[in-house]
Amino acid sequence: MSARREAPEPGTVITRVELRIFSFPMENVARGVDLPGAKSQRTRLAVRIETRDGTRGEYVGGNDTMFGQARLAARALVGFGALEREHFYEDMKRDLRKTDRMGVGVFDNALWDLAGKRFGASVSQLLGGSRGRLPAYASTWHGGEGGGLDRAEDYVAFAEECLELGYRGFKVHGWKDDDPEREARNVRLLGKALAGRMALMIDPGCHLRTFADALLVGRACDEAGFFWYEDPFSDGGLSSHAHRRLRELIKTPLLIGEHVRGLEAVANLLIADGTDFVRADPDFDMGITGTMKIAHLAEALGLDVELHAPGPAQRACMSAIRNSNFYELSMVGPSRGCFTGDFYTCGYSDALDSVGKDGCFPVPDRPGLGVDYDWNYIEKQTLEHYEHTL
Repeated sequence: MSARREAPEPGTVITRVELRIFSFPMENVARGVDLPGAKSQRTRLAVRIETRDGTRGEYVGGNDTMFGQARLAARALVGFGALEREHFYEDMKRDLRKTDRMGVGVFDNALWDLAGKRFGASVSQLLGGSRGRLPAYASTWHGGEGGGLDRAEDYVAFAEECLELGYRGFKVHGWKDDDPEREARNVRLLGKALAGRMALMIDPGCHLRTFADALLVGRACDEAGFFWYEDPFSDGGLSSHAHRRLRELIKTPLLIGEHVRGLEAVANLLIADGTDFVRADPDFDMGITGTMKIAHLAEALGLDVELHAPGPAQRACMSAIRNSNFYELSMVGPSRGCFTGDFYTCGYSDALDSVGKDGCFPVPDRPGLGVDYDWNYIEKQTLEHYEHTL
């Protein structure tokens, strides 16, 4: 017999949900490539949730590919109790079962923000977090002709710069030109220059075309002593079988899972021995709730979980995950193009030069996610706006 849901306390009932998609400018980057002088745009989702007694939860994250699912989730959330995160998670997992459910995370993160503000505690505290500063690695933009990362030597120079800033690790996103020999040369040069001084990683972003190409670059990672090798080839990061075979042929640990959505799918990947490190993302994996489920799964199997991308939700989660090594500061390059946006009014930043001398980023400790958003700016930059009320 299934347990029946009890009615939430009247004051906690969600009476208003607002969803915006907005854009903001990025300088010195275009098409994911570090490119001095270039200008481009990025889109994000902005969420505000209000309860009958006036508590508010806020979150900005995600991207425009999530918008269709987010509209459905926004409508469904009205009438829920503000603290019913598990029930909302289960309902959305079922209702969006024919999709990847990526539109749910921004709302779950806003619910955690709301809960923290309601109880006067940070989300890190609610999760049981014990780390106040998080060791970070710099995760680059892709290379491209005429850009700041045009040659392998440019990556080496930028890694040295990041090391000088304090970063503990450096991850390469290569050239997207399907040239495994070029990628392998870059790996070997980085290893020769920096192995033993900082952790080195590579993420081809599924741009290597064949298993053989992935194997060639993987063997270069072995030579160079790389910390991990991520999403190498054009299976889209989904083939557990192919990655298990690759693991058998190289020594460098694999990090697969950025494109595998949700707890059960990640469990299938791990049971199939398709990865060494586990990936999770509060924006992509049904929020902080989904991310912590994946983190506990990884812990039960004795594996480390590495969170994808930077942000206040990622910082809160990582503070409470023992088995996690690095905060990903992406996407960055020598030209200082920043993809995270300047829509905070509290001093929060995920810019390259914001790293501390200790190579760490702080975990916000104010109630909720601990950040304040510039809603005037977000409203001026809004492309689409939806509001649902009880």
